[in-house]
Amino acid sequence: MSSRGLSRRRFLGLGSVLAAGLWRGTAHSVGDPKDRVTLFLCGDVMLGRGIDQLMPTSADPRLFEPYLRDARQYIRLAEAVNGPIERPVGPAYPWGEALGELASIAPDVRLVNLENAVTTRGTPWPDKGIHYRMHPDNLAVLQAAGIDACSLANNHVLDWGHDGLRDTLSSLNAAGIAAAGVGLDTRAATTPAIVSTRRGGRVRLLGLASASSGVPAVWRATARNPGVNMLDDSIDVTVAGVRRAIGARLPGDLVVVSIHWGGNWGWEIPAWQRRLAHALIDTGLVDIVHGHSSHHAKGIEVYRDRLVLYGCGDLINDYEGIRGHGRYRSDLRLMYFPTLDAGSGRLLDLRMVPLRSTRLSLRRAGREDSGWLLDSLNREGARLGTGFALDNDGRLVLDSRSA
Repeated sequence: MSSRGLSRRRFLGLGSVLAAGLWRGTAHSVGDPKDRVTLFLCGDVMLGRGIDQLMPTSADPRLFEPYLRDARQYIRLAEAVNGPIERPVGPAYPWGEALGELASIAPDVRLVNLENAVTTRGTPWPDKGIHYRMHPDNLAVLQAAGIDACSLANNHVLDWGHDGLRDTLSSLNAAGIAAAGVGLDTRAATTPAIVSTRRGGRVRLLGLASASSGVPAVWRATARNPGVNMLDDSIDVTVAGVRRAIGARLPGDLVVVSIHWGGNWGWEIPAWQRRLAHALIDTGLVDIVHGHSSHHAKGIEVYRDRLVLYGCGDLINDYEGIRGHGRYRSDLRLMYFPTLDAGSGRLLDLRMVPLRSTRLSLRRAGREDSGWLLDSLNREGARLGTGFALDNDGRLVLDSRSA
């Protein structure tokens, strides 16, 4: 089908849904705002390497990769694709037009998966091909977007060893940004981060990582060693651990379980991920399963009125000039804004903002690119019972008939 035919089908479909009064995108204007909490979620935010080198202060640019030996070369790769980048840049630069979206939607709580160490010391983890780190001064990038908390349970947080992990935790703490999913021992790694909302409630963020995303087994936190909160091989054991970590759910609590799982490429959602997501929600304690690791957005499910994001795709990184896997359009990014009922945790609304990475900054995606994301989410969502359309603001919105 031609692109003209695709566009016509999209907007005819949107009109019919709006006419029927079934469009979830109108839901945010209905009901008492005090009973609603809107979150900002996204996939991987990687502020090391080329992004770090854009800033006035940066970590040592030396790399220990098989391909490139200087982090500044990732800037040159991006410039070769989209043109020169004047530098140094300010902390708002990597977010670009995403900051306007954050200001417009004004989410109550802002959560990301930070996929790099925050340190200038430590040694590269041996026998690991890629090592990400950023200078602690550049946490100003997260502050520029008002980020409240980070999940750190991923395959890059320990790239610079235990010293790098300690620096990461202390630097985030000094910046006023909560961290989840890692710690100096098992207890700390399994303790949820807590963010208070403006309405007096709390969002509790629990971070988990799977070996399927490339996390070395030796990174698992123990009673004596720092490390990552890892999934167990058994879903039942993992769910029992989540129950213990969350404990009693107090009135006004919302719980997000953020999981780094699976590979970087591919649309398929493994059956075990669906079983785990459903089992977590079946506990009655988990309101959102926030999955990441894939470099592109994957299918979305609504299970028992709870949101499951199987792969959010990357949001910020320095991959712009890296070739390969072009069919997945990893240059296109999404910001996710779910709105939940503050009392029950039930999903009321999901809006997503389509963006495109250019010159290592984010710009609103054009109509054709937004349409590509829409078609991808609808194709993958058809297997999961979800559908989407574009609203008048160019945002992707969940169909209220999705269940």
